[in-house]
Amino acid sequence: MPNSIDAHIEFSFKGETHSLFARIDLDDFLGPGALPPSIHAVLAREHGIDTYSYLYEVMQEEDIRFDNAQGLASNYLKDGMFDMEGCFTGLQENMTLDLLQAISKRELGIADLEQHPALKKALLQAYSLGKNA
Repeated sequence: MPNSIDAHIEFSFKGETHSLFARIDLDDFLGPGALPPSIHAVLAREHGIDTYSYLYEVMQEEDIRFDNAQGLASNYLKDGMFDMEGCFTGLQENMTLDLLQAISKRELGIADLEQHPALKKALLQAYSLGKNA
């Protein structure tokens, strides 16, 4: 299941009301060294708004409403508010665990790291050491 969320924003600029929507696939933003996306910037790109314009500056002043969270993202949506940082951290952790699970299966014949918490912890620590080196 994809990890996605719907984002909505409404604002007025020069007497015109803008109502923007985007379905955001959060998996598209994952990868080594990736940072959580700016939802305002994603909405602007989807609707052809220059991020160096006054229109974009006005847009940034408005709060974004979120709904229809799918996958892991649903754990971070509450009352229209979305914890992007927490979700992105969770997605990165899941991606790392998937990679470590594949290594443990291939190299050690261990099909489920959850059954070996000490090994899981050691692999995560080794990953963190390598990542921070």
